[in-house]
Amino acid sequence: MYVIIVGCGRVGSELAKFLSNDGHNVVIIDKSQVSFRKLGNAFNGITLVGNGFSRQVLQQAGIENADAFCALTNIDNTNLLAAQVAKKIFNVPRVIARVYDPERAELYANMGLEIISGTLFFSSLLRDKLTKRIFSSYLLESKEVSIVEVEAKEQFVGRKIEDINMPEEFLIIAIKREEELIIPHHQTLVNQKDVLIGIAKSKSLNKIKKRLGI
Repeated sequence: MYVIIVGCGRVGSELAKFLSNDGHNVVIIDKSQVSFRKLGNAFNGITLVGNGFSRQVLQQAGIENADAFCALTNIDNTNLLAAQVAKKIFNVPRVIARVYDPERAELYANMGLEIISGTLFFSSLLRDKLTKRIFSSYLLESKEVSIVEVEAKEQFVGRKIEDINMPEEFLIIAIKREEELIIPHHQTLVNQKDVLIGIAKSKSLNKIKKRLGI
């Protein structure tokens, strides 16, 4: 896969290294040459100094051949502009933009961009950890899918995972059991004090809460 990343900060540099180590072709763009030091000596991709929304710079990066484009700077407007150029002008198949301001996340998503909003995700995660909520729901960027974490109620102890799953609405993908994390199959039995982690349709959350006895 040919990937262009704009922004060689902590997130951009780590993503570039991950992708490069996996054998993908990576070009990372940043306004500062110094930023590329974060990549280390093992990085075998291409580094390019310039603005990530400049058509000339993007063409130099080979955007016509790109399979994916990630705008990961620390400035929302830069990420939005770069993502729009990649999507609207160069028709890159997969375009993802990082957004810091939660109020802008929905606006950008409505423009047809894939949005990563760490602020929303980690805020909801910390809220649920601090308040020790029995039912935790971490909304993903699409707003169509949620990750649900809930302690198994007594009525589910001894039952199979397939008996708790709700086809096309809720699927248990992991179980926290004491100090162990289990990836279950449909015949796995639920133990007392198990914490169930599942993926759910956001529009079905109220129905799922009722199903789980919350």
